[in-house]
Amino acid sequence: MEKIKNDIFLRALKGETLERPPVWMMRQAGRYLPDFMKLKAKYSFFERAENPELATEITVMPIHQIGVDAAILFSDILVIPKAMGCPVDIITGIGPVLPEPITSMADVDKLLHPSIEESLSHVIKSVHLTKEALNNEVPLIGFAGSPWTILCYMVQGGGSKTFDKAKQFCFEQPEAAKKLLDKITNLTIEYLQAKIDAGVNAVQVFDSWGGMLSPSDYAEFSLPYMERITKSVHGVPVILFAKGAHYALPQLAASGASALGLDWTVTPEYARSLVGNDITLQGNFDPSRLLSPIPEIQKMVKEMIDGFGTSKYIANLGHGILPNIPVDHAKAFVDAVKSFSK
Repeated sequence: MEKIKNDIFLRALKGETLERPPVWMMRQAGRYLPDFMKLKAKYSFFERAENPELATEITVMPIHQIGVDAAILFSDILVIPKAMGCPVDIITGIGPVLPEPITSMADVDKLLHPSIEESLSHVIKSVHLTKEALNNEVPLIGFAGSPWTILCYMVQGGGSKTFDKAKQFCFEQPEAAKKLLDKITNLTIEYLQAKIDAGVNAVQVFDSWGGMLSPSDYAEFSLPYMERITKSVHGVPVILFAKGAHYALPQLAASGASALGLDWTVTPEYARSLVGNDITLQGNFDPSRLLSPIPEIQKMVKEMIDGFGTSKYIANLGHGILPNIPVDHAKAFVDAVKSFSK
């Protein structure tokens, strides 16, 4: 069994008593780092994500440059629809575009269930190369999008402020929607398990658009699929992050997950009142707050950790880091967590 030198992130997931929380940042391997921007200028998104050498280089960057306690594999949640035969493009300034959106049961029936070894072998190779490059310094996190969030993109045909077409599809054609959610869920379980078997030390499921649903619709179109993933993958801790869906925290906590991610709209006290003290919480610094002056970042990080406590807690942002965050501000956030003392 590998021995990871800095295993504070894994110890927090186990609920061990710690002097300080571990820290990493969602989207840490990316758009705010000058070295990443140089690669972005040279290669398209999928050229970077589907080249294991480049994906490894990008994954490891923030470990050395920012000093986080865990690496998260550079990839994208939309590798799943792409593997299912749904074309995906990521266009600078626009974001993801899926030019052939799903509109009917016939479209759902046409989707592929590919073998991970064939269609997503580049991700598995990235895991192997990244593990080598990290040389057991810190743990590696693998991830996937939640089935509901993937459905949102596949039906809407891209990003949206409302995902009205995705919701309309679920409400007008619930059987087709649930068949699509089933297909995404089955492939996602195989995909995450393949990453675990290749060596990732934890996995996170991003339900980025969970908060678009009402509590009753969340219970129908997202929660059961998140629960199935949590119960089906094995071998490493699972973190669930449902942005904007704090009403679902008690159910997510009961799913068997090791940790729950929180966005910045929830206080530590409120989150704990919903989920109790037996599960690790992760979050929840507002990414925009990294634009505050550094002394203010340091003060707010201390207040955040005082609120959550140092055990069963992983310091992180409440969503992905923004492209316009100065690197020294990102580093100040990480350093403030690492230098925390009670």
